[in-house]
Amino acid sequence: MPSAHSSLQIWGRANSVNVQKVLWCCRELGVAYERIDAGMQYGRNGDADYLAMNPNGRVPTLLDGDFALWESNAIMRYIALTHGHDSTLYPADPRIRAGMERWLDWTLSTLQPVERPLFWGLVRTPPAERDMTAMQQAADTAAVQWRIIDRQLQGRDYLEGQHLSLADIAVGAYARRWLGVEGVSKPKLPHLQRWFERISARPGFQEFVAPPMS
Repeated sequence: MPSAHSSLQIWGRANSVNVQKVLWCCRELGVAYERIDAGMQYGRNGDADYLAMNPNGRVPTLLDGDFALWESNAIMRYIALTHGHDSTLYPADPRIRAGMERWLDWTLSTLQPVERPLFWGLVRTPPAERDMTAMQQAADTAAVQWRIIDRQLQGRDYLEGQHLSLADIAVGAYARRWLGVEGVSKPKLPHLQRWFERISARPGFQEFVAPPMS
C-alpha cells in the first residue's frame, strides 16, 4: 500500500482482478496512492458513503481529492493521463491508441464475461462443490477468446505498438487467471504464452497479479 500520504485513494480488495489492473498501472508509472480494503469480506462497498462515490457498489473506486471515478479501465486511463506524461502505456499515436482502446473495451465486453464463471467455479468454489463438466464447457468457451489474443500476438511483443500499454495490463491480469486455473483442458497457445512470460516478469505484475488467486 504505497504512500499513505498521497491524495490518491484506491478502494478495493487486493485479490480483485480489476483492482490488480489499477495497482499494476500505478506501479508502472510510479504513482503513489493509498489503497483501502473494500468488497467481499471487507464490506464497505454497500455503505452510503461508498455508494456516493460509486453507485454500482463495486470495486475499484478511485478518489483523487474531490473527484471520484469508477470502472477499472477508466481509472487506468485517468491515471495514465494525469501521471503518465510521455508514457507508452497510453500512446499518443491515434491509430495505436485506438487499437489499444479496443482491447480495453473487449476485456470488459467479451473476455470478462467468459472468464468469470471459470474463475469462480475453480477458485472460489470448494472442490467438493465444483461441477467439472460445466467447468470444461466454460473453459472451451473462454478458449475461443484466448485464441483471438494468441493470433493477435503472433509476431508481436505486445498487443499494440512496440511497448507495454494499458491493453497488456488489462488482458494480462485476466491471462493470469486463464493460465493459472487447473483441472480443465486448455489449448496450447504459444504466442500467448510467450507474451505472458514477458509481461509477468514486470515488477508490477509480480507484486499485484502473481500472488496466489483467491
